[in-house]
Amino acid sequence: MKELLSMLDAWGSNLDGVGRAVVVRTFGSAPRPEGAVLLTTPDGRIAGSVSGGCVEGAAAEEIEKARATGHSRVIRYGISDEEAWDVGLACGGTIDVLVEPQLPAAAGDAARDSLGTGARGTAVVTLLPPDSPPPQFGEHRPGEGAPPESKLLVDDDGTLHGSLGDPEADAALVAHALDALRRGASRTVELAGRSVFIEAFPVRPRLVIVGAVEVARALVSIARTLGYETVVVDGRTAFATPERFPDVDRLVVGWPDEVADEIGLGPNDAVAVLSHDVKFDEPAIVEALRRGCRYVGAVGSRKTQADRRARLSEAGVPDEDLARLHGPIGLDLGGRAPAETALAIMAEIIADRYGATGRPLLEKVSAHA
Repeated sequence: MKELLSMLDAWGSNLDGVGRAVVVRTFGSAPRPEGAVLLTTPDGRIAGSVSGGCVEGAAAEEIEKARATGHSRVIRYGISDEEAWDVGLACGGTIDVLVEPQLPAAAGDAARDSLGTGARGTAVVTLLPPDSPPPQFGEHRPGEGAPPESKLLVDDDGTLHGSLGDPEADAALVAHALDALRRGASRTVELAGRSVFIEAFPVRPRLVIVGAVEVARALVSIARTLGYETVVVDGRTAFATPERFPDVDRLVVGWPDEVADEIGLGPNDAVAVLSHDVKFDEPAIVEALRRGCRYVGAVGSRKTQADRRARLSEAGVPDEDLARLHGPIGLDLGGRAPAETALAIMAEIIADRYGATGRPLLEKVSAHA
């Protein structure tokens, strides 16, 4: 949805006629993930995609029907391997698409609020129409669907706006929503007897790098390519220079634990400690763990890590916090050059964000064969 904001702006301020289709479930090798969006206007303009080309035309027609009836509905599209090849895709899959007569204001507002200075993350919660999606491609029953219901919102601090009518269901909803925001991935869950679509609009993820070393230079480049905001912190002015880090979003000279408040270190941050110097490393690790940063990793051999963990434990760092420390940092890719090391670190940060194993896909497929 965020990537379509510029198109919405180009369409003008009157967006009353803009309808929406959004992927709410995927099965098999679906071409687009949950949260993928297609927008259409009454005069036929289209932005976005729900399938990579396979069913866009059919979904646009369903938006037109939704405009006429004022009803939302979930439609199931099965994309066979043969059909996928016809439109240039490698494989098929099945998707459930929520078709809405009007782009929800809550979704547009949440997308904008997650960008820029003072950004905040929000999960927009939609109670899906109670009828099940049809089993056949694009088929729906007469009278199917229901008027759109008011959206519920979950802020990234855990505040729930609205209710499912059940305290336990509300608590479960907040937990699912916060996890969706952390991973940056929308999803549908079953709560209180209803299918509930959680559309995640997280703030831009941030990578804080402690230590302006050579690996950090490559890591900044890779992280920015992947959409991360980047911050480099180092107390050594000779290392932390704009000439060495021309592309970093923010360069901070200072002790990592002392500038934590200045940079707003918190749960949205991944922290890579690369300085390989105890007086920098360990205060940075302690502060990052204390503030609940989503990922904390540090360089050093296994022996270095064991000695470090022993010192941190003696200093009072709880065992459950130490269990979250990634060290040695990065996945084992075999490379040793600075750029290769940076790639291994970023690969582990991405795997941790999405709850992946980091194992080869072939191994994963074979395990489920």
